[in-house]
Amino acid sequence: MVDRQGSWPAPPPGYLPPAHPPEPSFAVLPSRPVYREPYPVASLPVLSGLSATTLWFILFGSLGRDLASYAWWTILAAVSAWLVAGVLTLLGDRGVAVGVAVASGLGLSVALGFTALRWIETYDFPLW
Repeated sequence: MVDRQGSWPAPPPGYLPPAHPPEPSFAVLPSRPVYREPYPVASLPVLSGLSATTLWFILFGSLGRDLASYAWWTILAAVSAWLVAGVLTLLGDRGVAVGVAVASGLGLSVALGFTALRWIETYDFPLW
């Protein structure tokens, strides 16, 4: 380790420490804009959209007699639910629209998952 050779060097001649800290240069700028959602999405409307769409899919799915008719009824229910979600997004409550879109996506994926499983097992596409 290096031994200390002396004290700190003296400040240069004419140096005076500032009497008070300088003011920040950004104090004269306008405040930053705050972007907020004008109509924030709450959890209760999302849950109501989820539950209403789940009931919608149960009612449409119960109309099917076999897998093919169940899948077609579910596709019809999903398309109509997406149209309703689009209208709700533009004109209504966006929280309900989120719930409708999420539940319709899940319901459609379940029905098409069963369809794909049957297609894999039998090598025959059940929707034609």
